[in-house]
Amino acid sequence: MRLQSQLMLAASLWLSCASLYAGEPVTAAKDIETLFHSSDPKLNANKQVVYYILKDMIQSGHWELAPKYMTERYIQHNPGVPTGRDNAVKFFIEVVKIKPVPIEPKLKMPIVSVIAEGDYVAVAVKREMADLKDPTTKYTTTFFDMWRFKDGKADEHWDAATPDSQVLEHPAS
Repeated sequence: MRLQSQLMLAASLWLSCASLYAGEPVTAAKDIETLFHSSDPKLNANKQVVYYILKDMIQSGHWELAPKYMTERYIQHNPGVPTGRDNAVKFFIEVVKIKPVPIEPKLKMPIVSVIAEGDYVAVAVKREMADLKDPTTKYTTTFFDMWRFKDGKADEHWDAATPDSQVLEHPAS
């Protein structure tokens, strides 16, 4: 009986691993603008702040706008970025080296979904990455950002970054 259980476990692990390589490509929403709106006034306001963080700051490099959208204490859970609004600004300007460009009328990131609940807004973004086994081929996956809001500004942030991964930079950078 023990051997049968081990074989069943091995088979299920093999099937679950095999499915890792058979996933469907990630696709962005067709009309991302609508994802950043809600009929709830508080959720709508929070979604709009995230929209402008992504469009004006991440996409266009206008980090001088940070005080408008982020609290001063801005708690950061990305292992590559120290906590504090000023540290986040410094990271994107000095480390990632984002240069300001004219602010586009619309966000161009491949947004998959935007979910808001209470004081939180989470955004899933399509990300194309090189296959580690064959760098000449690419695959799509999902990067995420999540913010907690306080008094109408982003006060805390989480993302998928790890110290040893390719996700210390935002997909839009």
